[in-house]
Formats: sequence, structure tokens, C-alpha cells
Amino acid sequence: MKDIAFVLYPGFTLLDMAGPLQVLSALPSFDPEYRVVVLGEDKAPAPTDTPLGVAASHTFDEVPAPYAVFLPGGGVPTMAAMGDEKLLGRVRDMAAHAEIIGSVCTGSLILGAAGLLEGRRATTHWMCRDLLAKFGATPVAERWVRDGNVLTGAGVSAGIDLALHLVQELAGEEIARQVQLMIEYDPQPPLGGIEWAGVDIAARRPLVDSWLRTGLADNPKLLGELIGS
Repeated sequence: MKDIAFVLYPGFTLLDMAGPLQVLSALPSFDPEYRVVVLGEDKAPAPTDTPLGVAASHTFDEVPAPYAVFLPGGGVPTMAAMGDEKLLGRVRDMAAHAEIIGSVCTGSLILGAAGLLEGRRATTHWMCRDLLAKFGATPVAERWVRDGNVLTGAGVSAGIDLALHLVQELAGEEIARQVQLMIEYDPQPPLGGIEWAGVDIAARRPLVDSWLRTGLADNPKLLGELIGS
């Protein structure tokens, strides 16, 4: 059995997990050697950045060596997770055995804090992309990035693209197209695409710094490394 695991921690962004989880949950229907699980320290509901809580299907101890492991992102709670040594230890332990290590949005910052992005090309939410360099990664402004066994996605909805790519990689193009059709993934945003050339990333840095100061208030060493104060 090849377990594809999504990691719970308090306050994560729901769609970062729910999007790719929905896509990859179709994979066992086509190839029963795969199983999709959601991991936590226990099976109590964890809060998200919406009113909906999410419960793990399994504990970390029940699935200690998944085939693939994915971290969702978020705001302040994700910054706090970067300083959670117990969580980072779980991630490192799983990554030591995993064939695929992945993230969506700022979940890549947790991978970075765990020491898993050194020398890798990686992406994350555009507001936090420059922080990847603090962990020895090369920030890339792409929807998703594959570097060796590390697969990172940009903000929120990019997780669906990342997951469809992974289905294609694991099961072939035809199955990936069937999954895309079944979830009717054919984005047509009412306001059109984002005009990235006009996005002022620097103007959002104070917001990111406030997230870091709040989330890492009890971890001044890491905070200093990331924002210099």
C-alpha cells in the first residue's frame, strides 16, 4: 500500500488541503495500491481558517512512513507551525522515507523550516515567496514546481493543479484527464486571470511580517532569521 498523506495542524487553509485531497482521493479507484490519508497527532477535529474543522483519518503513529506527504499552508498558524519542533520532527521523519514531499501555498515554509528545501527550486504564495531563500531554496514564480522528490504549489487553488500533475505522473494522462473531468475542473474566473505584472508584492510585506511576529512570538531565533528583528 502506498499512502499519500496530508498533514493536519491547527489553523491551516482549508482549500490548500481539500483541493488536492479531492483530486488524489480519486486515484485509488483507478489504482488500488494507493491510499489517501489525513494525519494528525490524534483524531480530534483541528480548526482551519474557516468555520469548518477537520479530523484526521489516522494518527502519525499509525502511518509513520507514507509514500507521499503534503503540507497545507495558511497565515499566522502556518508561521507558528514553522516553530513547532514536534510537527517539524514528524515531517522530517516521514520525509526520510517518502518518495514525494510536497506542499501547497505557505506549507512550503514548513518544509523549509524542517530543512527539506536546501538547494531546491520551490514556490509558495506570492506574498511569502522571498522567504524561501531564507531556508536555502531558490524561489520560483510558477504555479507548481518539481525538483527531485519535492513538489511545491503556489497559493491555495494551485494545489489542484499540483495534484492533477501528480495523478498524471503516477497513473498516466488518461486517468488524470478523467479525474479532471469528474471534478469539472475548468476554471473560468468571472474577473479573468490575475495581472501579475501589476501586483505590488513589496506592499504586502508588512502583512507577512505581522504574521511572522505573531506566529513566532515564542521563537525569537527563527523570527530574527526571517525578518531580522
